[in-house]
Amino acid sequence: MTQEENGLEKNKEVIGMIADVVAKAVEEDLMNPDECWQPTDFLPDLTQEDAYEQVKQLRERCEGIPDSVITSLVGNMITEEALPSYQTYFNLIVNEDKELTSTNGWVRWSRAWTAEENRHGDLLNKYLYLSGRCDMREVEQTIHRLIYNGFDPQTNQDPYQTIIYTSFQERATKISHVNTGKLADKAGDSNLSKICKTIAGDEARHEKAYKSFMSAVFEIDPNGALIAFEKMMRKQIVMPAVLMAEGGKKHNLFKEFSEITQKIGVYTTWDYASIIEHLVSLWKIETLTGLKDGVSKAQDYLSTLAVRYKKIAERMKVPEDVTLHWLSAKRFSF
Repeated sequence: MTQEENGLEKNKEVIGMIADVVAKAVEEDLMNPDECWQPTDFLPDLTQEDAYEQVKQLRERCEGIPDSVITSLVGNMITEEALPSYQTYFNLIVNEDKELTSTNGWVRWSRAWTAEENRHGDLLNKYLYLSGRCDMREVEQTIHRLIYNGFDPQTNQDPYQTIIYTSFQERATKISHVNTGKLADKAGDSNLSKICKTIAGDEARHEKAYKSFMSAVFEIDPNGALIAFEKMMRKQIVMPAVLMAEGGKKHNLFKEFSEITQKIGVYTTWDYASIIEHLVSLWKIETLTGLKDGVSKAQDYLSTLAVRYKKIAERMKVPEDVTLHWLSAKRFSF
């Protein structure tokens, strides 16, 4: 085996050692399916006599939301709808049993986490469909393209880097949904605000769990965990929906979506820097001791990284207004 292969094997062994920690998180940080909220809790009840009135009210509340916020919401929904790719990747990394019904803590987590995440795309998709604000066929094509293209978080099949990625990304998603909820509330749609904040609440629980998994890794193997953290951040964290247009006709789609979220404050370079700062503090990167020769360079790099991104954020220009093809050209009430 090469040195890199030996490192991956060692990392997999450590990940196996914390399966009990993961199993505990399934019980403590995830919800019983019978007690969870479901998408229909926030949507018009089409079995009722006043169903059309409920839909009309949803559309009236949504009417005042700026196009840029709707576009950002669509991008968030598309990201959530690519869940099959995320679970597939996660199982490839942590499911050594190769059995989806395994009682192993990691496999149980994969199933239960996916079940909770599945509600997010369902809810946002139905909301946007009923709102009449989107060209849903264009949106559906983008979802199709993203799942078709797959998912590459650039973790090199390293379970340490994978858990660092999910720790970062769950927090990023939480921030994005919270900020979208604030904008919806400001525009007068309290129901959409509640939807976004409820989804953000799920992401916060998931973030807490993934961070605890990595904290356990740092306790067992601080040197390996620190090196993996450095590798992940040197590559930068790629967003889950980065391949939403790869190979299609609209190559700049993800870039334009990102510019919109940056412009309206849904997810910005400042947020990216704040997440780095948070994780560096949480995992006590600056005060780790007993490190092997050379690892202290990774420690120095990570300890100053958030400051570097804050300086980048200060210099960034506000993006131009962008209109994406996801929006409907027709606006009418009924």
